[in-house]
This record gives sequence, C-alpha cells and structure tokens, in this order.
Amino acid sequence: MIWFNLIIVVQVISALAIIGLVLMQHGKGADMGAAFGSGSSGSLFGASGSSNFLSKSTAVAAAIFFGSTLALAYIGNSGGGESGGGVMGRVTVPSSQAPASGIPGGAPAQTAPADVPTLPGSNAAPATTVPATPAPAAAPTEVPAAPAPAAPAQ
Repeated sequence: MIWFNLIIVVQVISALAIIGLVLMQHGKGADMGAAFGSGSSGSLFGASGSSNFLSKSTAVAAAIFFGSTLALAYIGNSGGGESGGGVMGRVTVPSSQAPASGIPGGAPAQTAPADVPTLPGSNAAPATTVPATPAPAAAPTEVPAAPAPAAPAQ
C-alpha cells in the first residue's frame, strides 16, 4: 500500500511539473520577435537555451508521468486476484450490517409533528358511486325543416 501512495505522489508532482513547464515555454510566434532583436536576449536561459531546456524537462516529466500511470495500472489490476469482479468485486460487507430494506437497524420510528393535520378515520379516499347501467337516452325531438328559399324575381 505504501508503494501505491508513493506512486500517486510522484504522478501528481510530475503532472504539476508538466503543467508549469508547458506554460513557461514560448509559442512559435515568439521566435519571430527574437529574430528582429527584441525579446529573449535577456532571458533567464539565454537567447536559444530556453527552448531546449524546457522541452527536455517537459519530456522527462512526461516520461515520469506515463511510467507512474503504468505502475498504478499494474498495481490496480494485480491486487485482487479475481477476474471479472470489477471495482465492487473486492468490497467486503460486514455481517452486522442492516437488512436490505434500506432502513438502518437502529433508526427510531418517526412521527409527524403536531402541526401536521391527519385524515379522519382511514386513509382511503371516499368511493364514488357509479350507476351500473347508463340512463336511457332522451328521445330525439323533431326539428322543423327550414323553408325553401324563394326563387329570385326576373
């Protein structure tokens, strides 16, 4: 377990080093200003030394990061000895755990506060009465026909 924690620390430090080194590097557009006499002549690593130093340092940090990632993958896969169990395959459940009902074993029964109203009698909704047979339909009433339109005068 100590190896696992040590590799995690190495991986985090190398990841932070990669982030810092990439942010410190100049882009390709920065070299154009140096060609005309401005920019990197007074830099910390010299006129052309910064790109070589930073790019080599980034490559070393990336190699350490990939190596620690592979080591973590190897440790993670060789630890259980079971195949196909997945992440939860190695979890052990104590026997004193509560039943699978979802309610903890020692949970007290909850009662409603005094200001919450309760239904009178039972909790069932009142039943509505539905007639067994539908009511007979009303007899259709005769509607008088509309008179025919008068013929137009010629």
